[in-house]
Formats: sequence, C-alpha cells, structure tokens
Amino acid sequence: MIVTRFAPSPTGFLHVGGLRTALYAYLFARQNKGKFILRIEDTDQKRYVEGAVESLLSTLKHFDLNWDEGPIFQSSRTEIYQKYADQLLATGKAYRCFCSEEELTKMREDQAARKMAPKYDRRCYELSPEKIAAQLAEGKTFVIRQLIPYEEVIFVDLIREQMRFHGKDVDDQVLIKSDGLPTYHLANVVDDHEMGVTHVIRGEEWLPSTPKHIWLYRDLGWTPPTFAHLSLLLNPDRSKLSKRQGDVAAEDFVAKGYLKEAIINFIAFLGWNPGTEEELFTLDELIQRFSLDRVQKAGAVFNIEKLDWLNGHYIRAKTPQEIADLILPLLKAEPWFTENLLNEQFLTFMASVQLRMKTLNDAPAMLRPFLLQTLDYNEALFYSEKMKVDKAMAVMAIEQALPALEALTDYQNDEAIKESLTAVIAKMGVKNGQMLWPMRVALTNEEYSPGVFELIRVMGKELTLKRLRGALDKLTA
Repeated sequence: MIVTRFAPSPTGFLHVGGLRTALYAYLFARQNKGKFILRIEDTDQKRYVEGAVESLLSTLKHFDLNWDEGPIFQSSRTEIYQKYADQLLATGKAYRCFCSEEELTKMREDQAARKMAPKYDRRCYELSPEKIAAQLAEGKTFVIRQLIPYEEVIFVDLIREQMRFHGKDVDDQVLIKSDGLPTYHLANVVDDHEMGVTHVIRGEEWLPSTPKHIWLYRDLGWTPPTFAHLSLLLNPDRSKLSKRQGDVAAEDFVAKGYLKEAIINFIAFLGWNPGTEEELFTLDELIQRFSLDRVQKAGAVFNIEKLDWLNGHYIRAKTPQEIADLILPLLKAEPWFTENLLNEQFLTFMASVQLRMKTLNDAPAMLRPFLLQTLDYNEALFYSEKMKVDKAMAVMAIEQALPALEALTDYQNDEAIKESLTAVIAKMGVKNGQMLWPMRVALTNEEYSPGVFELIRVMGKELTLKRLRGALDKLTA
C-alpha cells in the first residue's frame, strides 16, 4: 500500500509551502488508494509554540485534508528512538560525543580561519573504550552522533531524478541530544519506517539531509522509502517566500477572505500542472489528475493576482445564499450591522456585490450602502469638477429623476430604467454623467459603486426613492 505522511513541527502557523506539501502527499495517497498519516514532530521543545498543534489540525481540516492515521506525537515515542540509537552504538554506526559547546565553537572558528567547511572533526570517535567509560562514570553529558561513511550514496528522487552525495562532504549528524531527545534526523527515519511510509514528499530544504537518512536506513537494516523533494515557493522577485515580504501562513489567507477551494486550486499549481490549459480543479478532480512526474524542479512563483482571479471565480460560482452564510460572521462584526437588516432584499443585494467581490472580506463594505437604513451623506461627494457637477446641478438632477422613477413600474429591467432616465437627461439637455454622478452618490454615499441602473434595479422602487429624497433633503437643507 502507498503510504504518505505530513509531519509539521508545532512552531507556529502553517506556512503555505507546508500546506502544499500536505496537499501533494494527500493527493498522492488518495489517488493510489493509500494511507495519509499526520505526524507532529515536536521533539524540539525550545521551538514549541503554544496552540500551534490545534491551529495545524484545524487548518488541515478546513481544507478537507483529512488524515487516516494520527496525529502521532514524536514526544511520546522517545523510548523507541533511544532503542534504535543504542542499536547504532552497538553496531559501530554511531558514537558518543562529549564535546562542550565551547569546544565545538572553538573547533568551528579554527575551521573558518583555515577556510574549511564547518564539520565535526570526529575527535570523540577516536576515544578509547576506557576513556568513554571514564567520561560516563564522571556523569559527563553527551550527544550521540551518526558515523557517516566516507562513500558515495546515489538515489533517485521522483522530482529531481538521480542525486549523488559523498560522505566526506556530510557532517556526523547528532541523533540524540544531550537531553535525551532525538533530532529530526533519527526520529523521522524511525517513524517513517515503523509507520510504513513508502513515499516521503517534503520540501527541498531537506534534500541535503537525505543521504544521512538513507545511511540510517541502511545501518538499521531497513529499505529507504522513495523521496520527492518539492521546490521552494518564491516571491515575484524570485526571492524565497517569507514573512518579511508579506503573508505566508495558510491561516492568513483564510482570514483575508479567500475560499478554501481557491487556495487549494492555487497551491496545487505552485510547481505542478496537468499538462493541459485547464486551470480550475476541485479537490476530487486534483486527486484524479495529480502526478508527481509533472511537479517541476524550479521554484514556483507565488502570484497573488492569480489567487485573486481564482477566488473571484469560486465566489461567483456559489449561490448568493452560500456566500451569505460565509460572510455573516464578518457582517456581525461590523458596528453598523443589526439582524433586522437580513430582510427579504438581502440576497438580492448579495447577488449584486458577489459579482465584484475578490474576497469574502470585500462583502461588508460593498453591502453597507444597500443595508444601511439611512445614509450620513458626505456632501462633497455629490460634486465633481471633471463631470461638471456643482450643487445646483446635483439638486436639479435628483429633482428631475424623482418623478420619472416614481412613475416607473418595471424596476427589474436595467433597460427600462435606462430608458426612463435617458429621457430625462435628454429633456434636461445635460451629459449623462452630470445626472448619473449625483444620483449614484445619492443611492450609496460612496465615491465608487456599481452603475446607477444596476443600483436602482437591485435596490427596488421603495429604497431608491427613499435614498433620492434623503439626498435631496441634505442638499437643500
């Protein structure tokens, strides 16, 4: 059976790169009728962030990346890791290192002065059994280091094809720290083996560690899994995507009003493509179409404009009621909102603004002009030097429009509304903008809004006339 895993560390919010790793591992497992495991790699207690585990779990559930097994916490498995570390010591594949931090710092400084790569010099590997016994008897603390063989290791990465590393270029990695807890390297190898992981899908930052892991598998008598290392996510300037340049947590984008369908679709295309011109995929469709052999080696650029486009598509694909359900918590957070505003016209208003929304967070501001019972007009908005609209023009435009709209019976048809108002414009002998600009402000009290004909259709006769009369009262007071 194909078994994949996602193994985040609880050090903060889930990075969008981590979400992509989880998505690819999930898709590969589901496509092959396999198993997807969630493992929490929490052995580094110094970096543990309170609430991070709960956030990770809720984020994965939000995106429907449901795991078959887990969450499994490495912190509860320390005895297992120690058992295998002892086995490596017994077979000579690992050794105790008693060097202090001061000794290690001086060693690195000496290497830097001689322009050598920083690497443990194996001074403790040369210790005699008697010296080791004496150090242990004194109660001196130690770490357990992996003994890297000075030989070449060759493996095939599903994305990067054949990879070669030589042991002389690889440091003797610490496997067990002085506090008795394992490092990532030992724990992840042991867990992947014991959990039956067949395919390790992870970020390219772990590529240099892969030879260490392969040697651990071999030293423990196990067969390594198949590896697939994903490229970095990049900013448009090709720098590494990082918090210094903006939002990078999956939760950030959810909070900013991006739909989970859009985020998943967008993340899937960061380094993968279906080989066709298709751009829109549901999670189920991705399960059918995804393949690791179409994942690219090159870094993938995080293009926020593409995410905005996708999000707009998925917003427009939903019904007004579905969008209303999603944005209701946002509306309730607005100081001007009251439950009685959810009247029979609400879904009509929702359908109108839905066409222009980029994110769910756009909805409150867009709905506000429709929902407010009264508008606190900013008189300056009525006037436009460019449109040649002064106070007298604004008053005349609204005064002339009111009788025509009072007589209008068909408020469901933009063309009928347009005919009614263009007849008034022709009678007044003014330009379209001179009448429509102050009318639009009268209807919304906004500098930018949908066109007047659409506003009138969406608002209906009663609200339209109420707004125009209210604006006239403001201008003539």
